[in-house]
Amino acid sequence: MAKTAVEDKEKTAQAGPNYDAASIQVLKGLEAVRRRPAMYIGDISSRGLHHLVYEVVDNSVDEAMAGHCTLIEVIIHDDQSVTVIDNGRGIPVDKHPTQKKSALEVVMTMLHAGGKFEHSSYKVSGGLHGVGVSVVNALSKSCKVEVCRDGEVYFQEYVRGKAVAPVKIIGKRKKSGTKTTFMPDDDIFKKIDFSFDLLSGRMRELAFLNPGLKIDLKSERSGREKEASFQYKGGLSSFVEYLNENKSKIFRKPIAFEKELDGVEVAAAIQYNDGYNESVYSYVNNINTIEGGTHLIGFRTALTRTINNYAQKNNLLKNGKNGKSGGMSIIGDDSREGLTAVISARVVDPQFEGQTKTKLGNSEVKGIVERVVGEYLSEYFEENPPIAKKIIEKTIAAARSREAARKAKELTRRKTALDSAALPGKLADCAETNPEGAEIYIVEGDSAGGSAKQGRDRRFQAILPLRGKILNVEKARLDRILANEEIKALITALGCGIGADEFNADKVRYHKIIIMTDADIDGAHIRTLILTFFFRYMKELIERGHMYIAQPPLYLLKKGKTEKYAYSDDEKDQIVKQLGGESIGIQRYKGLGEMNPEQLWRTTMDPETRTLLQVTMEDAMECDHLFSMLMGDEIGPRRNFIQENATYVRNLDI
Repeated sequence: MAKTAVEDKEKTAQAGPNYDAASIQVLKGLEAVRRRPAMYIGDISSRGLHHLVYEVVDNSVDEAMAGHCTLIEVIIHDDQSVTVIDNGRGIPVDKHPTQKKSALEVVMTMLHAGGKFEHSSYKVSGGLHGVGVSVVNALSKSCKVEVCRDGEVYFQEYVRGKAVAPVKIIGKRKKSGTKTTFMPDDDIFKKIDFSFDLLSGRMRELAFLNPGLKIDLKSERSGREKEASFQYKGGLSSFVEYLNENKSKIFRKPIAFEKELDGVEVAAAIQYNDGYNESVYSYVNNINTIEGGTHLIGFRTALTRTINNYAQKNNLLKNGKNGKSGGMSIIGDDSREGLTAVISARVVDPQFEGQTKTKLGNSEVKGIVERVVGEYLSEYFEENPPIAKKIIEKTIAAARSREAARKAKELTRRKTALDSAALPGKLADCAETNPEGAEIYIVEGDSAGGSAKQGRDRRFQAILPLRGKILNVEKARLDRILANEEIKALITALGCGIGADEFNADKVRYHKIIIMTDADIDGAHIRTLILTFFFRYMKELIERGHMYIAQPPLYLLKKGKTEKYAYSDDEKDQIVKQLGGESIGIQRYKGLGEMNPEQLWRTTMDPETRTLLQVTMEDAMECDHLFSMLMGDEIGPRRNFIQENATYVRNLDI
């Protein structure tokens, strides 16, 4: 079992004053990784577990970027081990000149060993940003690698990062490639359960970013068999079409281009839809730079400048009765309303910064991307004036909406300043003023809100009831959103503002924001509407881990004086068996209001007994795609989704 930080502190304390050279530990091989796994893979929960797969796959993708790999296969086995196979060149197996052992063993058992530190083997790579396959090996209780090179099949096996025996030849094969099978160590990871959907999201992303590369994903787990294959010749253009699949586009074909300038390869695809949200994804060497960076700044700067220049040159910024231009100003937010875009840069020596090390810091990249994007878009607008005009019209409408939203926010601020009770009247606030110790329940309806207010712990739990279904923000601009009373109450209660110019996640008044709705179809719809609002306008609260979904019970089961609650049909069936069959009373809760305050507290709100599901941003691209499909204007994709998933529905109330 990996030692904890507490254990290390206790050791230091026991050592007392004898802190000398003998106290300095030198961890050999991969022991440092096993002692502090979170330093290398982020955490040891689901995120870190899936990162192991990404690291192995990234090595294969680097081969594809270098032009040596066209197929990658990922297999989840029934025992939760994973195999990754590629048809690249195969990891070198000859003796390393300084380490005096096979290069394969060096790569698999030593940190910071690989072919990506000098550029003759790989011009650019994503794997260098990661931690390498050696860390995957260190955190696996078993790992086996087969390498096909020069007509031979080489094999080596490892246990918790250490080679069992030297590399040996086990057969002959003409084709080249690498096959890695690893079993995550259950001494490190408390739960080993790979998500097919999570892995498929990343595999799809990699296939989009590497046109022509085919990635096959397969689950062999009993009862959970699945297969998916990803290959997109259209590259980033196909990526944008996928993201915009459930949206109404204002022009049919994405604007796509790529160019190498000063050693940096820049590629982008752009398409506008008639919605009001920006969906821009940026990548460097296949790494999703979720915090952006210099390449994204360059892209945004070029886009806004090019749109402004074209609009002014063609007298499209008309304002006032005389129709003269010059009165209206367009800012970056206006030019990106309804924009779906992917920007990808391939950089020889990327410098990453930011909290999650996913923000590009190379200053020279900003100017390169800005020049490439600006030159191409300027030329495209001149050659395609109808499309350019549609984009300008969309941008002007956004500017007018922004002005209306500004006035609405000013009005709200004035009313708040004049109102002695700045917080919404329907909010039952808590006594705790430190956000870290405070939580707010967003509750469906006044009835459930009343029970929650009576049942809560007033010291740290606030209650905000929302009446009916809130506005679908997927189909509304910010000015209309700010006019909605329920959303205004929510914004005011949270205290962190809204909009690019005002939102500040540091000012949120509660560090647990819990959505509590009925366990029926209406409750699910309300929950989706609320989540859509947070995803589109307060995404950082989700990214910081502040969002949760309450899990109220579905059933109350009684037999004599015995009462038990069931949170699923399976749990209900188990309790029925425990209590001796169906002769007991079973109450199906259709709404939170059916529970009295004490029951609601005991089952759903008491931190000692409740179950909360944390809302995460594991795959922002798939979240974007799903919200657009569920809440957007396109009916066909939503109908297909309902038909495909109808068999999984439980407890449908009609």
